[in-house]
Amino acid sequence: MLTQIVTFLIFVAIIGCILYGRRLIRTEKVDAVFGNPERAKGGVHWVIVGSSAILLTWLYYSWDIAKGFYPQSANELCQVAKVNDSLLGLKYQFPIAERQFKSTYQIENENKNLEEIKIEIENSSVLNNQEKTQLISFTDNTINLIPLLTNDDLMEMETRRQIDEITEEINFLTSNFQKPDYPFETDSDKANRLKAVEEQGGWSLVKVDAGSGSIENTIEVPTVPATDRGLKFNAAAQELKIISDKFFKLRNHNPQFKNSIKQIKDDVKAYRKSLGDNQEIASTYAKDIVKIARRIEFASIYPPNALDGLQKAIVEFDKAQRDVQGGLRFVDIIFFPTGTIVASGDNCSEQGSGRWLPKPSDTFNKFILMLKPSVGYKDIPLLWIEMVDVSKMIGFILPDWIADILPGEYPVHTKDGKVEQNFKGGVLKLVTGDFELFKVPVPYGHIWDSFMRVFLGLVFGIIIGVPLGLFMGLNRFAKGFFDPLIELYRPVPPLAWAPLIISVLGIDNSGKIFLLFMVSLSIMIISARAGASGTQLSKIHAAHSLGASKKQILRYVIFPNSLPEILTGIRVAVGMCWGTLVAAEFLAGTTGIGFVENVAKKYFQYEVIWITIFIMGLLGLLFDITLRKLIDKYIPWRGKG
Repeated sequence: MLTQIVTFLIFVAIIGCILYGRRLIRTEKVDAVFGNPERAKGGVHWVIVGSSAILLTWLYYSWDIAKGFYPQSANELCQVAKVNDSLLGLKYQFPIAERQFKSTYQIENENKNLEEIKIEIENSSVLNNQEKTQLISFTDNTINLIPLLTNDDLMEMETRRQIDEITEEINFLTSNFQKPDYPFETDSDKANRLKAVEEQGGWSLVKVDAGSGSIENTIEVPTVPATDRGLKFNAAAQELKIISDKFFKLRNHNPQFKNSIKQIKDDVKAYRKSLGDNQEIASTYAKDIVKIARRIEFASIYPPNALDGLQKAIVEFDKAQRDVQGGLRFVDIIFFPTGTIVASGDNCSEQGSGRWLPKPSDTFNKFILMLKPSVGYKDIPLLWIEMVDVSKMIGFILPDWIADILPGEYPVHTKDGKVEQNFKGGVLKLVTGDFELFKVPVPYGHIWDSFMRVFLGLVFGIIIGVPLGLFMGLNRFAKGFFDPLIELYRPVPPLAWAPLIISVLGIDNSGKIFLLFMVSLSIMIISARAGASGTQLSKIHAAHSLGASKKQILRYVIFPNSLPEILTGIRVAVGMCWGTLVAAEFLAGTTGIGFVENVAKKYFQYEVIWITIFIMGLLGLLFDITLRKLIDKYIPWRGKG
């Protein structure tokens, strides 16, 4: 229901915004000339149109619209796919699914293989004449096997009777299949089936492992037929599977063929035993020839017109099952773009964009589920609040060596087994946070961990990179001293640094933050240096003429002129840091968005993968919007001078 409402609202929003935009263009008076950025301001209605178009495309190609408007379609298509799967083997034997009989292709292919082997034997410089004569005799005998199967006069009556029986079974199935009450389900069977339908759940059911509290794979398509039409196809698929197995067990082996192939096998076996160790090539040729003979033995090769009745029966059933599908075929074509539901045995799955592009409704439901602290992902919530004692924060901030440098000794236990605390021991408890104070709420979880890593790496990069960049832009020594170092490490991809940094600093937060710091540092240095060196000389001369000191020129002229480049560099660094964070968390980590995506990839949890992508996109967007607001507020002169 939610998908239906959303789809309807999207259409209304798109049409309404387009009409509003056209009306605005006709009535609005814009004084700004072409090329003036003022003309690009506003246009929220076009934002709605663009966003709605993306969401509509997502709903359509993920098959969420099909799920919303035709919730039983996947289950019914699953049963149709079972029929196609059962019928596929038989159809491939005839010019139905292919252009020619499969037996024709096999005969052509094996004759070609035997002729090639024969030519190789005749032209071989390793084989002697006696070996060539014997191997060519084996080849000719194998070639002569095929006419024994394709000769209508040699075909046994029992084989004909079994083919007629299979044909009759398919015709009988076709007749029953078109009856409204097929497969003649009893009330008891129907009650059991409906109970199984209720237990299996709906399309794209999300399963939660109650033991670990983690989200497991989604059940893509329910397999128990939920509708009468689905039941009909499911029953036909089971009957067709039995018929198909019976056909492929059948062999057109008449007495002449049996004697001939037995003779070839015995002769080749005796010949290979008679060969010496230095006749390995002749043995290999003989082995290859008998392999082809076995393939001919197990192929379904019959006289040209022996299976005409069976082919006609299959075509009639195929036509009947298409008719019974009715409107389901149009639902499949229109609402299941780039794929459909496929079956392999009794199991069904989505094949196409609906498989790798998760449905918005499923993704949203799974995201809500993952937001629950009791579920999360791998026993860690995405984002939650925990009460942390302030003493732990103090212990995190203060270094332990403060206690070490204090005079005196740490407390030692007495002979009574008690420990009397002294001043040095008390300080150690303070710097390690081993005491109780009051608790405050602190965020934690995968999102928070990734956010803090990016934030800290970016902040450290700004704190060091901006002053250094300004210094390099204003000082010849700084530029010459640091420029080779920066230009040497800047082009190296962050992924190249990741293994080294994680090996040295470990897989905890320090390694990841340092890696992000390196990424942001070079960007901030380049941005700040470009801003400082790009300051208009006339402004600097004007400041000098007014008696400004170097500090005042830096504070009021150079730094304000560098701010646009610095903030642009921050925006670039944010994107680079998010990309590098995912790579770092892919390599090593037990928390974070990259870790979640890496684990989800292993288990083909496409909804979770897309959730991590959206989270990263949203966090990056929040960073960017914040920077835009800061730019608008603190650099109002940007682009106007």
